[in-house]
Amino acid sequence: MIKKKNLLAVGIVIICCLAIVRYSATTHGNPETYEVQPWISVPQYKTDTVRAIEAYERLMDRYINTTERNSASIDRELEVVIKKLDSINNKLTKLSVRIAKIEKTLGIEESKLSKKNKPQEKYPENKAPKEFLPIW
Repeated sequence: MIKKKNLLAVGIVIICCLAIVRYSATTHGNPETYEVQPWISVPQYKTDTVRAIEAYERLMDRYINTTERNSASIDRELEVVIKKLDSINNKLTKLSVRIAKIEKTLGIEESKLSKKNKPQEKYPENKAPKEFLPIW
């Protein structure tokens, strides 16, 4: 009798396990699949040549930036100089007109000093010697 009870108990347990497995599979449907993509990064191996080229590129970038900054500062300084030269030119023009009016009023002809100060052409009719002619 005990063997029948033990056998009956084992049979009931097996039937319960099979029922649980069957119902659990039907409630979950088809098994889901998961795709795993590892995100492992390995640093790139660089040769000495590649490192030298990258260092040269960084150096050139710094040189270009420095050149651009210097060029911008030179442009600003040139603007100031040009304004100052224009101011001087305007004052000289006004002074020249004023002197011309004074000379005209007093009846003075062009002074001998101003005739001496006029540049004389070294080469008349814009003919320079052959050694100064451009080659192109």
